[in-house]
Amino acid sequence: MLSIIIPAYNEEESLPQLLSYLTSCCKKTGVKFEILVVDGGSTDQTNKKALKEGALVIFSSKRGRAKQMNLGSKQAKGEILYFLHADSYPPETFAQDITKATKEGSAAGCFRLAFDDQNPLLAFYAWFTRFDINIFRFGDQSLFVEKKAFEEAGGFDEQLVVMEDQEIVSRLKSKYKFSILPKNVKTSARKYRQVGVIKLQLIFTAILTGYYLGLSQDKLVNFYKRMVE
Repeated sequence: MLSIIIPAYNEEESLPQLLSYLTSCCKKTGVKFEILVVDGGSTDQTNKKALKEGALVIFSSKRGRAKQMNLGSKQAKGEILYFLHADSYPPETFAQDITKATKEGSAAGCFRLAFDDQNPLLAFYAWFTRFDINIFRFGDQSLFVEKKAFEEAGGFDEQLVVMEDQEIVSRLKSKYKFSILPKNVKTSARKYRQVGVIKLQLIFTAILTGYYLGLSQDKLVNFYKRMVE
């Protein structure tokens, strides 16, 4: 079974369509699946709409992707965990692609990235995700991992508010075969449109650099909020 785990917070507008899409894709490929939406305290209709689409809704007392995804993994029944953001669409054959990759020996992996926007700079940013270099691994690309490997690795580091995706990929790659599948997850460029394509990318680059220089999570989060808001 493939357990699709989606951390969410106030995603009532985008989540129903995504859940419908994921269900349709899995049924077409015949892969047994379940969808778990881990809510971080939404104040809108996220939970109600997720339930309507047939997802299992898990209420997290702690907000934060790492915490929410770890909670989802504990209640997942599948042998393979698939972590996906609420504004990202994997390729139609994602379930089949993931199960095939694990059967061929990959304990974990992700897809390449694409944006729902024709901006050439965004296409350029996304182009780098084809390379097997850790600094190009982000949560928007989604992450699949065998549950046994995920548990052995210790799950996501809940001390991290940002960069939790890169941190776990580094740990997984040190112990297991990790594959970058040659198809794209299409993610929303809404934040780039709001902040500015160049400005937001510079902000992300600064956070990435600060993380590897050892800056605290508080400093990185405060920097992001200050620059974006």
